[in-house]
Parts: sequence; structure tokens; C-alpha cells
Amino acid sequence: MRLEGRWQSRVAWLAAILLKAIASSLRWQEEGAEQIRALHVSGQPIILAFWHGRLALIPAAYRRIGGRRVKILISEHRDGELIAQVMSHWGYEAVRGSSRRGALKGAKGMLRGAREGYDLAITPDGPRGPREELQAGVLELARWTGLPIVPVTFSARWGRCFASWDRFLFPWPGSRALVLWGEPMRIAADTPASEMTILQQQLEEQMRTQRQHADQLMGRARQKDEEQ
Repeated sequence: MRLEGRWQSRVAWLAAILLKAIASSLRWQEEGAEQIRALHVSGQPIILAFWHGRLALIPAAYRRIGGRRVKILISEHRDGELIAQVMSHWGYEAVRGSSRRGALKGAKGMLRGAREGYDLAITPDGPRGPREELQAGVLELARWTGLPIVPVTFSARWGRCFASWDRFLFPWPGSRALVLWGEPMRIAADTPASEMTILQQQLEEQMRTQRQHADQLMGRARQKDEEQ
């Protein structure tokens, strides 16, 4: 059933309440968070980069490092409206667009957010995959804005990994949860196209390895995600 209008708003509100309740029940662990907190303390905006399938706990993880002002790039696809409304309850301001639909509109909105001092957030394999294949837009955004890309992921000891294209992980209440923050990556404005391709490959591999490492530390076998 396609949700619209009032029903969509109600579902988004309920989803946000559920995620907040689950987040407050988790036994959190963090790695690499201190350097990201230091960036916030210094007033340095960042670009959060995370896989689409690991979206569920990123808003809570962002709040835990002191983040407050953030704009997230969300597809203009009809499913994107529901995600945008859920994220709004966490304080995320949506910029609509993607690499496939509304690309120019999305880029302008994110650049405007950077000029206004916002953090930016993007799922570089969204909105429809392929799963964990990084599109170049996040690197171009970093080159245009001068902001560092901060890869982040989470895993949970107990949770459900859905059979969707992104293998969306939904944590169960009371689970152990681990958030891994990666090393910030800066892209110089004069970086040539050939080097951008190499950096794209490096960031994709870093983010895949980061997600796999988080799953291993939480006891989630890489090939058994769909069964848990």
C-alpha cells in the first residue's frame, strides 16, 4: 500500500519514535568518535558517508558526538519522502535529489547547506544501489566544499537484516551496538579526475571493510546477515 499525506506523516512519526526508543535501550560502544567530536568542537563541518543499509542508527550516533545541524541528501523517489519525514524528527533537514533524479537540484541544496555551516550526510550507494558500490557524488561534494568526508557505520549484536536491496539492518531493543567512525578524508579542489577515480575506489573499499569489521566485532557473520 502506498502511503501518502496524513498516513505517511503518522507512519514517519511512529517510525521515528520507535527508533529513538530502541536507540535509548542499546548498550553503545564507539570507536574513533573522539576525533570527530574534536572536529565539532573546533567548528569544522563534516560530510557523513554511510551505506544505505546502515541508516537506522546513524542519527542517534550523530547526536552522540554532538552533532546538531545537518542536511541529508534524499532521493526524489516516492519512498524518499517517508525517509525524509522520519529523519526530520531527528533534526535532519532533507535536500531532495540524487545521482539519478534531481541531481543538479540536490547538489545545489547541499552546497548551500555547506555555505551555511551545516554538516552534510549522504548514502553513496543510494537510493537504489547497487549495494555498497560508492557513487562519485560524495567525493565531488567534498572537492567543491572543502569539507572532510567522515565514513561511519554501525552494527548490532541482535537485529534483523532484511532481504531488501541494501540488506537494511534493524537493531533489536537492548542489543549491544557498535559505531565505527573512520578517518576523515579531504579532497583538494584541484584533484585531477584520474586521482578522483582512485580515491573513489579507496573510499568504497574503506567503507566496505569498516562495515564488515563492525559486523565481526558484534558477532554477525558476514554471510549470515540475512538470517539474523
